[in-house]
Formats: sequence, structure tokens, C-alpha cells
Amino acid sequence: VQLQASGGGLVQAGGSLRLSCAASGSTISNYDMGWFRQAPGKEREFVAVIKWNSDGTYYADSVKGRFTGSRDNAKNTVYLQMNSLKPEDTAVYYCAARPGYSGTYYYTGRYNYNYWGQGTLVTVSS
Repeated sequence: VQLQASGGGLVQAGGSLRLSCAASGSTISNYDMGWFRQAPGKEREFVAVIKWNSDGTYYADSVKGRFTGSRDNAKNTVYLQMNSLKPEDTAVYYCAARPGYSGTYYYTGRYNYNYWGQGTLVTVSS
């Protein structure tokens, strides 16, 4: 599966952005879809995951209550709605996919994901 993230940009603190991740080559309904981010000089970190078989979601504590992940299988696209943005949310955001298996475990490690998009830059000004 090929992934392409978009929707990043410059926004003031407290603002909102919606990121999109369009998939091709395979249907996302068979994959857990993850969002990660990497700030300058830092490791890539987990942000959110959407389960393939339940649309259940799990978030990093740093974004819980502010970010919402969703998927539209008909459009083969996943989204990350980001509200109440903070300067510390500034990073390159990546979408990722891993084949879904039965069960409810939420994979948060970057090495659990097989496919990655190219990233989209989000800059939050104070």
C-alpha cells in the first residue's frame, strides 16, 4: 500500500488543522492506520492509531482530547483532526499502515508499521 499525507501548514496556537492520508494499491480496511510525528532533533513518536476491524482509536497522552483520528474506507483515506494546537505539536506528521489482525491491541511502536507516507509539516506558532 502507498500512502500520501497532506494538510499540513502554519497555524497559530489554539487553531485547528485536518491532516489526510490517501492510500493506493490496497484497501485501508485491511490495515491498522497510525499517525506519528517527528519534531526537529527528536525521535519519531506515536500520535494515534485506528484499528482496522473496529474503528477503535488510541492516542498518545500528549494529544488525547485534542486530536481525533478517523477513516473513510470508501475514499481509502484516513484523517487526523487536530484541535487546540500547541507550539509543541510542531513536527512532520506521518501516516503509517500495518496489516490488521484479529484482536484489540493497539500498536504504538514505529517498528510495528510496514508502510509509511512521506510526511506533512505542521508548524504551530505561539
